[in-house]
Amino acid sequence: MLLQSPISALRSPPTLSASSHILPLRFPPHSSATPSRFFRYLKASLPSRNSSPRSFTETRVRCSAMPAEDSLSDLKDCLSYSRAYWVTESIIAWNVDIGDGLCYLYASKNANLLLSENEITGQDVKVRLIEDQGQLPGDVIEKFPQVRGYRAFVVPPAQDIKSLLKCQLAVAWFNSDGICRGATCLQLPGVLDDLFSYNGPLGAIFTQEAVSLYLWAPTAQGVRAFIYTEPSGGDPVDVVQLEEIAGVWRIRGPRNWEGCYYVYEVSVYHYSTMQIDKCYANDPYARGISTDSRRTLLVNLDSDLLKPDGWDELASEKPPLNSFSDISIYELHVRDFSATDKTVQPDFQGCYLAFTSQDSSGVNHLRRLSSAGLTHIHLLPTFQFAEVDDDKEHWMSVDFDMLERLPPDSDEQQAHINTIKDMDGYNWGYNPVLWGVPKGSYASNPSGPSRTSEFRRMVQALNRMGLRVVLDVVYNHLHGNGPFDANSVLDKIVPGYYLRRNSDGHIENSTCVNNTASEHFMVERMILDDLLSWAIQYKVDGFRFDLMGHIMKRTMLKAKSALHNLSRERDGVDGSSIFLYGEGWDFGEVANNGRGINASQFNLSGSGIGSFNDRIRDAMLGGSPFGHPLQQGFVTGLSLQPNDYNHGDKDAVEYMLAASMDHIQIGLAANLKDYVLTNHEGKKVKGSEIYSYGGVPVAYAQGPSETINYVSAHDNETLFDIVSLKTPIQISVQERCRNNHLATSLIALSQGIPFFHAGDDMLRSKSIDRDSYNSGDWFNRLDFSYNHNNWGVGLPPKEKNEKNWPLIKPRLTNPSFKPQKVHILAAVENFLSLLQIRYSSPLFRLQTANMIQERVRFLNSGPSSVPGVIVMSIDDGLPGLSQLDQNYSHIVVIFNASPTTISFAAKALRNMAFKLHPVQLTSRDEVVKTSYYEASSGCFNVPAKTTSVFVEPRLA
Repeated sequence: MLLQSPISALRSPPTLSASSHILPLRFPPHSSATPSRFFRYLKASLPSRNSSPRSFTETRVRCSAMPAEDSLSDLKDCLSYSRAYWVTESIIAWNVDIGDGLCYLYASKNANLLLSENEITGQDVKVRLIEDQGQLPGDVIEKFPQVRGYRAFVVPPAQDIKSLLKCQLAVAWFNSDGICRGATCLQLPGVLDDLFSYNGPLGAIFTQEAVSLYLWAPTAQGVRAFIYTEPSGGDPVDVVQLEEIAGVWRIRGPRNWEGCYYVYEVSVYHYSTMQIDKCYANDPYARGISTDSRRTLLVNLDSDLLKPDGWDELASEKPPLNSFSDISIYELHVRDFSATDKTVQPDFQGCYLAFTSQDSSGVNHLRRLSSAGLTHIHLLPTFQFAEVDDDKEHWMSVDFDMLERLPPDSDEQQAHINTIKDMDGYNWGYNPVLWGVPKGSYASNPSGPSRTSEFRRMVQALNRMGLRVVLDVVYNHLHGNGPFDANSVLDKIVPGYYLRRNSDGHIENSTCVNNTASEHFMVERMILDDLLSWAIQYKVDGFRFDLMGHIMKRTMLKAKSALHNLSRERDGVDGSSIFLYGEGWDFGEVANNGRGINASQFNLSGSGIGSFNDRIRDAMLGGSPFGHPLQQGFVTGLSLQPNDYNHGDKDAVEYMLAASMDHIQIGLAANLKDYVLTNHEGKKVKGSEIYSYGGVPVAYAQGPSETINYVSAHDNETLFDIVSLKTPIQISVQERCRNNHLATSLIALSQGIPFFHAGDDMLRSKSIDRDSYNSGDWFNRLDFSYNHNNWGVGLPPKEKNEKNWPLIKPRLTNPSFKPQKVHILAAVENFLSLLQIRYSSPLFRLQTANMIQERVRFLNSGPSSVPGVIVMSIDDGLPGLSQLDQNYSHIVVIFNASPTTISFAAKALRNMAFKLHPVQLTSRDEVVKTSYYEASSGCFNVPAKTTSVFVEPRLA
């Protein structure tokens, strides 16, 4: 399809009618994501021409006739599919046995290939391929494990391969009678990597004399750039033809291009339409963008005009970080932070600049967290993502005052939110369009360079509060694909390269939609370049990788190395302090190293890269995000305060609790696979020898910084909501608050890196919404004035929660479930006290596996252990060990999840000088103050649902 102008193409891309189809989605056994997360982009994927075989009914399928039974064995072998892989310059891999037949490669510059019963026509070039009777080379199988067992067909060396790759390509084989027995198009990433891997400049490069553009597009037949002075509308002031050198298109333009906008027109064969298309796209290396996201801004990030005062000196002002074991993380959404905070000036609400407010409720809360010891703020996606218009004038909203008047269990609130959910300013942002551009909806003005300057001011403000900044990056998938989708960029530039495809040539969608392929050289390079840009240009202190298991381990190791090699002197950044972590789930097409060694939990062991520990989460809460919502765990009443859910007979329930305690204990020891403890059966076992219910080893880490311990995150219900669901309906709100505090204490006092979802410290509720990614400000509200926790603001959105409404409704309508301000204030104080305790002693932040094994013990273990009680001892006075804590020689932490006071005696701890931690002695929590130790018996007395920390002061 030919388009008349790039302007019309960008404003209104052709609409594709979507065939009804179902994507084969698979969920990880250990995931922080809700099942609905994997469906949240289905709407975006429906117009795709590559999501499933059925969608090819929309394309110009180039089969001239249905194959006869004695010719094409299967319609799947028509040219709508790409089942052969051109893996190196000289080898094509295809899963066919041609016997004594002949195999040919066909190329058509104008995409005129047609398949008939006995031949392919329309080609400009036809090349006979010779089958190699040996196996595919080892390096090919290592890079493309999915082609193991395929046959190798050799391309004659005399061919002009680089020219052929700009054509429509197909292979076909014929039997000895000349009958076509199979045909298919090709997947090209292997040969593109072989011939066109490139490490030179990309994007817009600014010098004193010129602005130069570089675009990697080796399959393109032509590339033009349309230059505009305005972000939208108007005619281009210049249209320039780029020149290609070795697959890179480039142009040297005048210096006055800075501040202008541009769009690429790429003439290229696209596998989804099976024709030469003119694709209009932003620069994949864009660092700025227009308000409507249709044009790339030529912005020079090195310009002093975009730097806040003191920006270049920020590296020397970074909050101190002696070790990654000192890190603690608070996960926060930019819009949640201030969208409803009336102490923030209206122009800043929901924006980057809200963090620069000097005296807002939210900023004061962050300052309190920082003063207590918190080190890092993790920001949900802040790159350019889809489904939130950057122009605030286009947003729709609902009347919150009207919603406030509705009953707490009404379905009207969610109905009102649903009518505007795709037209308001809210979305979590896990639907990337351009990785390297700050999201415009968070800027006070999305036009021009405001995104850059205001993002920098946010980072600077957080650093000056004593908080480092982590960005949530989403390199595992892209929101758009194809030549016409307005959100498609990479798939327009080099079709079929950036997105991972299955054996039929259709895009893999296991992450949501449009999985990316970091095993391809230029995809990996783009990820590394993007990380370096954020680190250098925005002085970001860490990165959290969404669905990290879908990225190759090699890519993650290269990312860590590249970032850690940054220096203050050369780059203005101390890269050695940049921390990497992510979701190491192993599922989909990458499972079991299906696309190479991926960055899953077990594969990353020993890398120093952190991954989320879902084992401790599930053991604490009960079940998993995919199980029954009433299934209980250690902190929600399993065995000791049963709800109405049938967990099994008495023996089964007691076993579940004992096993959960083993899982939590190994998590408290940083989930180290070689850590040895005594399990509930009385056996000494390593962490890797403790198994989850799915038969997977619980422990996977070699060092403490490889474990991110958490009990809640943006996905799934908030901690308070899940506690309110799982605990017995008749208990008091005060007890539920103590359950909430017990859960946060287990995370805060664990070895490894503690991770908290913003608001867990304030009993945050989303009215039991299990997936609030698009539930708007109403269900996602944070109140830093501590007046309410957002409980009971209506039944959560029907789409994700309706099946649980019968469980949710009686809880929301019951006034005894709703915390009052006094409960919220107590939760905040308790959380701050946990941080203060963690940072009062280096014994809570041991830096090596050996230190943890030598010093950390669990005393309530074996068959005779007290159910619901975990006793952790950390010793700094053992002979032969170096002294770490100048204040305390021994610490004992007792986590009592039972509904009654417990007394725990340990012979080894008799006649010692333990006292309740000074922070707890001065706490406003009167319950914890009743904890005490009896030296003569070595007995510790701890109230119900309480975590008590006892310390032995070091003798002078």
